[in-house]
Amino acid sequence: MGTSIVKRSRGATRTVLLLFYDVPWGLSLDVPSTPDITISTDRNRYDDADAVVFHPPEWTRARIRARRPWAWDLHPAKRPGQLWIASTIECQDHYPIMRDVRFMRHFDLTMTYRRDCDVPATYAIPHGSVPAMIAALRRPPPPKSADALLATFISSAVDTSNRRAYLYELAQYMAIDSYGTFMNNRALASDAGRPSKLDAISTYRFTAAFENARAVDYVTEKFFDPLWAGSIPVYFGAPNVAAFAPGDHCYIDASDFPDPRQLAEHLRAIAGDDERYGRFFDWKQRPLRDSFLKLIETESRSPVERLCALLRQRFRRP
Repeated sequence: MGTSIVKRSRGATRTVLLLFYDVPWGLSLDVPSTPDITISTDRNRYDDADAVVFHPPEWTRARIRARRPWAWDLHPAKRPGQLWIASTIECQDHYPIMRDVRFMRHFDLTMTYRRDCDVPATYAIPHGSVPAMIAALRRPPPPKSADALLATFISSAVDTSNRRAYLYELAQYMAIDSYGTFMNNRALASDAGRPSKLDAISTYRFTAAFENARAVDYVTEKFFDPLWAGSIPVYFGAPNVAAFAPGDHCYIDASDFPDPRQLAEHLRAIAGDDERYGRFFDWKQRPLRDSFLKLIETESRSPVERLCALLRQRFRRP
């Protein structure tokens, strides 16, 4: 097998081979091709790869040959000069290996949901473009026709946040329409994926945005979908969710209430006061937060594109 690194004359740009040894769940590799970076998923090219992307949740015992203090033997072995990238949008609470410094020290770059990583890959994905997303957020909320005040879409059994227990108790104090397999009592008229979910959410005054983990920066589509659809997110998850909000007073944080009963009372009180309810949408008429605009501007380029830009800097010849 010939080498995949194209060597050129002095001062010329060298072609960098970026190998996705694992393709992280939910990550698209459909990015514009460039003459200076070749993207491959062929593991047979591992020895020639300049940079290799791994998905930490897929590291099993077969890949970790020995666990000695500060000297783990990993398979495949890191080649001289290779850059290793740890990439995932899964919460580290679900995969403790991601919090183990003895494991993570083998990686040179990270591409995760964390805002402080090298290539952030958050869930704040624009509707095609930043202007299209802003237009969606600017739309006034549609009329509410659902009988129940709160909707939820939960099917995953993964639950380190104890959201299921919270919702079970909340359901004792207010009606909840559940479209997921958890507490299911409703079904979509037709299921065309995310558009159908957004259409359903738009008919409810509130939507349960309950994460399956409560970790810093782990803010998923559960928070953003209600904002786009014109429903108020009732959030349960990341302690710093405010850093992801597009405006002031646009969501309700369940953690602000001592228990589910008092949250239910609060939601009923807001739903029964049109003026008070309407104030949760005043942010749509105001400038969006600079921090949110920066977030969606970053996400307007795919994580892989931004990783490639970073690799160009790392492998640039003097």
